[in-house]
Amino acid sequence: MTARRPCPPAAGPLEDYAKHFDPLFHSLAQRRNFRTYLAGLLAPRDRPKTLTALAGAEPLVQAQTAPVQQLQFFLSESFWDADAVTTRTLQLLAENALTASDPDGVLVVDDTGDRKDGCATEHVARQYLGSVGKIDNGIVAVTTLWANEQRYYPLHVAPYTPESRLPDGRKNPAFHSKPQLAMALIEQAMTAGITFKAIVADCFYGDHRELVATLRRRRLPFVLSHRGSVGRGWAPEDMAHSFNEALDELRLRDWHKVTRHFRDRHTERWWATELTFLNYGPDQPVRAICATTDPRTLPELSTWYLTTNLPLEAASLEEVVRLYGLRHWVEQGYKQMKDELGWADFMVRSDQAIRRHWQLVCCAFAFCWWQEARQAHQHALVDSPARKKKPAGTVADAMSLAASASLGAGMVVNAARSFLISAEVNFPTLGSGKSTRQ
Repeated sequence: MTARRPCPPAAGPLEDYAKHFDPLFHSLAQRRNFRTYLAGLLAPRDRPKTLTALAGAEPLVQAQTAPVQQLQFFLSESFWDADAVTTRTLQLLAENALTASDPDGVLVVDDTGDRKDGCATEHVARQYLGSVGKIDNGIVAVTTLWANEQRYYPLHVAPYTPESRLPDGRKNPAFHSKPQLAMALIEQAMTAGITFKAIVADCFYGDHRELVATLRRRRLPFVLSHRGSVGRGWAPEDMAHSFNEALDELRLRDWHKVTRHFRDRHTERWWATELTFLNYGPDQPVRAICATTDPRTLPELSTWYLTTNLPLEAASLEEVVRLYGLRHWVEQGYKQMKDELGWADFMVRSDQAIRRHWQLVCCAFAFCWWQEARQAHQHALVDSPARKKKPAGTVADAMSLAASASLGAGMVVNAARSFLISAEVNFPTLGSGKSTRQ
């Protein structure tokens, strides 16, 4: 067998990471373009990360040059399996205890949308876009993310095709709703060996009957958010039919103090209570819980209406609140992937190219965790006195993530550094307000 020609190495530790993916590519050009793409995504952002930016070319005037066209072909036409890249990415994270999923974490299901002009790009249509909070022309992706208190990373992604783009709309066999896509991504995560204590999602997914029924039928653990007005099932007219009605019947002494612990070591006092209405209750297959910062006023932005099929012995009130609180890492992840890694900057039109771009962004995100885990392992081997002085579980150990990795000329990974160090700060608590997504 002819030996493979050596590939020009990527700068610094990115080369050590990229080598793990070489068996997935069939040619020297593919291996070289893979490195170029990741390097461009991780480079400091000074303009949108289009193909010209990733190739280091000038916009417009150098759009037709060879490096840009090679990346275009790599993304849109070249024969390679992006799903295999995602599988290898998750395998690399699973190989180190610092980045491996664990049974105390959560599998977060969510979706995100971004503006896109025209209708020539696959999946683009007028639809609700979470990033702008209204219906607009754009593209939506359903995603999964794994998270615990110390780390989080994207797992799988699938584009949502609105019914308006399909002949016969929802009757078309190719149409899949967002909850249906979410269920497929959950199955992919389990196939990949991701471990978690619960599947977590906001009220758009929590209020979807089919998805909840599927999770219950499959006996998959969940903590789902709902709108306070939601309640489904039969009950006598004089009994509560929704979260809000059940809360009206509650006494202040029925609330229990719970403590939320944040990764910067500060805590917040919340209140939580078990609710009994319809088929929900602490002794029922599905529990209904309300958690809030103020049981008297129930502020909209810091009040959660939750259901879970985790029994009391497996998840106390405080544990249920902890699990749902981890959902908000997905919002932080979106911010980092969009602001730093160019999630929405693609200028390709085909379904295959869009999926590949998103999967490569997730691969670049994972590199930062992989590099930090490797550095932590090297520091442990050295066992320096300075490291011994650090308290166990220090934030710096888990979150400096590539801050000290020098990637050579023009590649300081400012993007990776900023989006992972930014996780040091606590972001605002989000509520479970009304959803208008379709």
